[in-house]
Amino acid sequence: MMRTRSTTVAEAIANRKWWVVDLADKNLGRAAARIAYILRGKHKPSYTPHIDDGDFVIVINADKVRLTGKKMENKMYYHHTGYVGELKKFNAAKMEIRHPGEILRLAVKGMLPAGPLGRAQLSKLKIYQGAEHPHEAQKPEVLAIDSMLVKPV
Repeated sequence: MMRTRSTTVAEAIANRKWWVVDLADKNLGRAAARIAYILRGKHKPSYTPHIDDGDFVIVINADKVRLTGKKMENKMYYHHTGYVGELKKFNAAKMEIRHPGEILRLAVKGMLPAGPLGRAQLSKLKIYQGAEHPHEAQKPEVLAIDSMLVKPV
């Protein structure tokens, strides 16, 4: 008799890998979709929807990610300060100047589940503007995000 085996939290933590993604001249939406796929752990045969089974993702050159069309001028981001009438809005160009890398983080956040599980998965995303990152000790593998398959380069 065959039974479906569910991954435990301890097994999920023990089997995490580190990936590094270079986003120089990559499209924002496609890159965010693949990063969210890795953070959720959907590329693993042991994927369990209610367990944080994903891997860590290091993003370098996040400031060089592309938005197609006129999205830099037309795409708006909203932030409320908590005071009455204090809804702030920025287009993508101003957001990139004020908070580089935040556009990518918000795009990935929108593709993860809402709640504690999604916040835990998003905490495994490390975003850096330049080509350097401080995670060499974890021996990250290079991830090609050009295809949906997870494959080291």
